[in-house]
Amino acid sequence: MPNRPSQPSASLPGEDDPVYSRRRQTILEAAQAYTPGRPVPVVDYAPDDHRLWRTLTGELEQLHQKYACREFLEGAGRLGLPRTHVPQLADVSAGLRTLTGFTFDPAPAILPPTEFIGPLAERRFQATQYLRHSSRPHFSPEPDMLHELVGHGPALAHERWAALYELFGHTVRRLRDDEAVGTVARVFWFTMETGVVRQGGELKVCGATLMSSVGELRAMETADLRPLSVREMAARDYDVDAYQPVLFCAESFADLDAALVDFLTSFDG
Repeated sequence: MPNRPSQPSASLPGEDDPVYSRRRQTILEAAQAYTPGRPVPVVDYAPDDHRLWRTLTGELEQLHQKYACREFLEGAGRLGLPRTHVPQLADVSAGLRTLTGFTFDPAPAILPPTEFIGPLAERRFQATQYLRHSSRPHFSPEPDMLHELVGHGPALAHERWAALYELFGHTVRRLRDDEAVGTVARVFWFTMETGVVRQGGELKVCGATLMSSVGELRAMETADLRPLSVREMAARDYDVDAYQPVLFCAESFADLDAALVDFLTSFDG
């Protein structure tokens, strides 16, 4: 999630759970101390974390068969995430590197757009290592390990898609104006996070926020579906605390790819 551009405004699930909060704080501190090139911190996930991972990946896998675009399913097959336990970020990162050259760097929490999108230019994805709280499993207002790996991982494992992530990074790196960076971040949100496409006459999902949320996938059929418009996406605000009321749909993945390449290579703020 870019602010990853918009910060959650409500209190986060699990804030009143001292055991969860301490575990999450430990993970956060390890990520804050991380520097690129060093070993990724190993996280001692609790039995509750593994149970939550098994439950959610099982539910999402069924929904993905119905809603996911072909490219997502191809990437998921290549990435091969485990279903029985929460994987270590370093292990997934090592496998991803062999597929597209992308790696995962541990991130403490939501990052500003320049810090999240910028490193994509080097095929480095900033990923949190904690899991959402079990009290609200079907929707998370902030990125967690499941969002990063299940939502973004398949895209990063698909070369054509990974190239778009890298292009977002190069675009942000060349911009010097915060407002211009915010524009790119909004386009990222409405495509890489919440994008949908048509395939075989059906609506299919490609956005990571939708693909990592049981609640979002179930709610998307009631959203206001609009034709792909980079101009409209660039000007539209959004709320990370709620199911998305507006989704932008490309007529194909190729159309989405072409529209983003055109925008990202020409936009100068």
